[in-house]
Amino acid sequence: MHHAMSPEDYKDLVLFLATAGIVAPLFKRLKLNPILGFLVAGVILGPFGLGSLSKTLPWLDYVTVDNPDEIAQLAEFGVVFLLFMIGLELSWERLRLMRKLVFGLGAMQLVGCSLALGAVAMLLGQTPVAALTIGAALTLSSTAIAVPVLVERRRLHSDGGRATFSVLLFQDLAVAPILITLAVLARGDGVFHLGDLLALGPAVIGLGAIVVFGRLALRPMMRSVAKARNEEMFMAACLLIIIGAGLVAAISGLSMALGAFVAGILLAETEFRHEVEVKIEPFKGLLLSLFFVSLGIRLDLSLLVAQPWLVLGVAIGLIGLKGLLVMGMGRLFGLSAKAAIEAALTLAAGGEFAFVILDNAMGAGVVSPRIGQAVLVAATLTMFMIPLLARIGARLAKGAVAPPTEAPEGVAGYEPPSESVGQEGQGRVLVVGYGRVGRLVGDMLDRHDLPWIAIDRDPGFVQQGRRNGHLVYYGDASRVELLERCGLDHAKAVVVTMDSPDAAEAVVAAARGHRPDLTIVARARDARHAARLYDLGASDAVPETIEASLQLSEAVLVDIGVPMGLVIASIHERRDEYRKALNRPDALGGKRKRLRDAARG
Repeated sequence: MHHAMSPEDYKDLVLFLATAGIVAPLFKRLKLNPILGFLVAGVILGPFGLGSLSKTLPWLDYVTVDNPDEIAQLAEFGVVFLLFMIGLELSWERLRLMRKLVFGLGAMQLVGCSLALGAVAMLLGQTPVAALTIGAALTLSSTAIAVPVLVERRRLHSDGGRATFSVLLFQDLAVAPILITLAVLARGDGVFHLGDLLALGPAVIGLGAIVVFGRLALRPMMRSVAKARNEEMFMAACLLIIIGAGLVAAISGLSMALGAFVAGILLAETEFRHEVEVKIEPFKGLLLSLFFVSLGIRLDLSLLVAQPWLVLGVAIGLIGLKGLLVMGMGRLFGLSAKAAIEAALTLAAGGEFAFVILDNAMGAGVVSPRIGQAVLVAATLTMFMIPLLARIGARLAKGAVAPPTEAPEGVAGYEPPSESVGQEGQGRVLVVGYGRVGRLVGDMLDRHDLPWIAIDRDPGFVQQGRRNGHLVYYGDASRVELLERCGLDHAKAVVVTMDSPDAAEAVVAAARGHRPDLTIVARARDARHAARLYDLGASDAVPETIEASLQLSEAVLVDIGVPMGLVIASIHERRDEYRKALNRPDALGGKRKRLRDAARG
């Protein structure tokens, strides 16, 4: 019989949500990495923190996590969502450009570090199989911690960040083969049969299935969901894709995270990518923090007390040996010394896959529980160091002298993703609304060779624009997160062409709130609407009724023989009078106009 959940069962979840609500803001205030906060919170809440005191102080039972395994299961989704988001950031193109680093440096790191760490374990008296297992487990670095740290420090697009990411990617691909190899070795005969290769069959089929489905069905499916114009359905579709791809991968023996990653890459090619990013971000954040808390909970501090030298020795040895190896390999692959050091420090620690591999190995009796647990604690300890190591790496990589070209927010070596920056590295024009008016604006921008990117809520318009080879994305542009993903930070101007007055106002307000200095040109219904848009911060509002009457006057004056030059001059003059009347100097846009004219004068 399935029993109803008792309040106690929810306690862990409430405890976690409370932790997230307290830890994240507190660590932000202290200018520390929130990841560390969650790890530490996990240790405190876990059976070895406050839990160890609950024998003497029974009330502490209410603030400790009873069954870490349940939380761990939910927490796995944190890594799944993280890898999905990484996949969305990449595209096949980027992956192709990175293949040398992924399959070269990544493979070399995996094999080289596994053998080196395994050799050390053998010298310390482990059997060859156990030694290799421990080596492989410690070789894998932590995607879940390293990537958010790099993103937060804006280092993901630096050379060191790229190398780090390539290696992490290869490690994720390698988890399945490693587990299968271990299963073969654990049988004890150590002899390799052809049949063992068949164990990889399901993995290949599973990946193939995800790719085929993604290529054929993803876009039509998302399009039909988008046509329904229902936020909840869109979000449900996103979650279905992530968890569905994850499950297919899991059934075929790969990690769920890898399946989600492939799904992300497939979605990155579509017009829905930015809208999906905005929708999934909150899930990713929450589940990842849960993941870090659960790592902290699983840290068995009693072992650290029982065998401090073994655990600390393994931890320090791991960071030292792996760091040096990765640095040497990075140099071999043509990274600059600074980039190699940054990659080495970020990758030096252990990772979350150590749990998977060592749990398997201890289950199969390959590694003794005493050693396995000690190695796990050491690996977890090194994971606590990642934010610090990455920070040191970034410091060393930047060096004392920042390059003269200042990147946004003064971050050296950060290049924004390819979309926000046009051919010569200047910003694009953002066209919001890709109906008839938006298409014409895009056409005029093309005539002047200005790169642009469009956003629209109508999947039909988006599809049409994509067919004609333009960068058009699906999404609701009144949300500043979506505008940012489409490159608002570097945009040259925003043109708002929607015919719905409310939507236009929302976009103008969002864009102006994010960037006070931006040129914002908006289409207005009439004079009253134009005045409202100026108040919200439009640099220029173009009222349709007035434009129509000006065009009519122009046509009639030219047709009855008034010289063209005079007509155009008078039209311009009249338009300026209207602008002055509508754009009051105290309006947001008006202030800007005055400042700009003063600057020009």
